Amino acid sequence: MPFRRFFERGAKREAPAAGEDSSVEQIEVEEDVEAETEAEPDEGEYEGDDSAPEDTREIDWNERARVVLPTGASTGSKRAEALYGDASAVGPTHYVSASGCRLVDPRGDTYIDCIMALGAVALGYAEPQVQQAAMMAIAEGHVSGLSHVREVDLAERLREHVPCAEMVQFLKSGAEGMSAAVRIARTYTNREIVVGSGYFGWHDWSSDATGVPSAVRSLFRAVPFDDVTALEHAARSAGDQLAAIVIEPVVERMPSEAWITAARELATSLGAVLVFDEMKTGFRLRPGGYQALSGVTPDLAVFGKALANGFPLAAVVGRRDVMEAARRTWISSTLAGESVAIAAASAVLDAHESTDICASLAAIGQAMRSSVATALEASGIDGVTIEGIDPMWLLRFEDSRRETRFLELAASHGVLFKRGAYNYAAMAHDEDTITEIEAAASAALVELLEEEGGRA
Repeated sequence: MPFRRFFERGAKREAPAAGEDSSVEQIEVEEDVEAETEAEPDEGEYEGDDSAPEDTREIDWNERARVVLPTGASTGSKRAEALYGDASAVGPTHYVSASGCRLVDPRGDTYIDCIMALGAVALGYAEPQVQQAAMMAIAEGHVSGLSHVREVDLAERLREHVPCAEMVQFLKSGAEGMSAAVRIARTYTNREIVVGSGYFGWHDWSSDATGVPSAVRSLFRAVPFDDVTALEHAARSAGDQLAAIVIEPVVERMPSEAWITAARELATSLGAVLVFDEMKTGFRLRPGGYQALSGVTPDLAVFGKALANGFPLAAVVGRRDVMEAARRTWISSTLAGESVAIAAASAVLDAHESTDICASLAAIGQAMRSSVATALEASGIDGVTIEGIDPMWLLRFEDSRRETRFLELAASHGVLFKRGAYNYAAMAHDEDTITEIEAAASAALVELLEEEGGRA
């Protein structure tokens, strides 16, 4: 397919504006335009079936997905039961377009999204500057048999923002990045045991899921968040086999100073590597993550999610002497250095360098949670609290069935809230959006209480 036609067709399929009907009429217009184009195909051009996609409005995409995807969604947190707490819940499970903080489902209904791709998008969906950078990278050819110069440039720029970043290794996902960090730590120390607190992805080294060998599980010691006594016991029990202490520095709340200081001091005294999982905190609390906010510097850290505003990219960063251990092991991924995600991340850094994005995210998050708090107070409902920190907050329900029904009702009023942690603030959540969030939460709570016979 000639490059010209690739861009022309993409331009015709922009995300519909809020409330705009993504219907068969637009599909038919595109079909007519493409029919004219294909009447006289260019030499060597694909001449196969290029008809418009079927009308998606009446398809049960959740049911269809379960036939071909073993869990119904390639991302576990996007399964229906993860979204709503019940696989049979009534609510959207798929989308066809997204822009700003709004998405459109296959039926043409528009929703305000508070989930923001599980925190992977902080500027907004299809943010113009990020999209422009990505499209430029595509136009230049985003992969080849050599590394793109953008890889070097982005690594140099990350060193300016992240306190521990003397060297950088790029990968494609947070889970992959954390696995790489642990391998680097084990190579550097020539030790095996890892003590950890948090969620680090699905890979074997930290998972207790079915299918993980018991020998692998035995090398990871989980400790509760912010429990200094448990951390000290686990670390000292590992003794001279402790390779790393790996922590999510923020889990639903900020850590105590005692916890984060203990982690740093234990790693240093025991000759282990301190690793921060900055997936959620990086480019949200500060561009350089929690370490830039707290002043406590780890030996290694891993960034992802908002780093590239939804494009797949992770960065393992750290002290030079520790990172150089990567040369003595093997860490590689075919598309780790593809330039589209790297160009997107460079545009994200441009945004953070031109304005205080993180301060804005905190203010927006505070306004979002305050609007929902107002709705909660007005309804008089009990058993529901708002927790977390401003840029990443959550609704806590004592009754899981109530939570499921609230999420369904809120969706029916055009707002998608996250079940559990977290609802993420984005630059695209403007004042009008926050007003709509309050209205949807209020309507959902009132309807929930009416269904329960007025019980608060």
